[in-house]
Amino acid sequence: MKKYVALFLLSSLYASNGYADVRCGDFTLTSSNDGFMHINGVRPETQKFTFLGQKEDYNNVKYEWRVATNQPGKWLGMEYIKRNGNKRFLNVQLLQASMDAPREFATYDCVKVK
Repeated sequence: MKKYVALFLLSSLYASNGYADVRCGDFTLTSSNDGFMHINGVRPETQKFTFLGQKEDYNNVKYEWRVATNQPGKWLGMEYIKRNGNKRFLNVQLLQASMDAPREFATYDCVKVK
């Protein structure tokens, strides 16, 4: 529960302090007051937040999301990693209901945008 409270506070502070959004390929990540990062304006179905190093080290974090697509039975599994405060990238995998479907995934470098 503490992790979710910290995540909500982090997202709220990030949103209220006027920080820039993050752009990763075709995806724009925007923090919001509901405690979730929004991807292209859409709230993900699930969100997991992990410190990669020490606790409370917000310069080394990992977010994991599952986002619905406009196609039935398909979701995007996303993993955003921020290291050393400025190196950021986004891994995206198409999750499909069929286990026989070929795996599709991509990695994007991320930059802050105004």
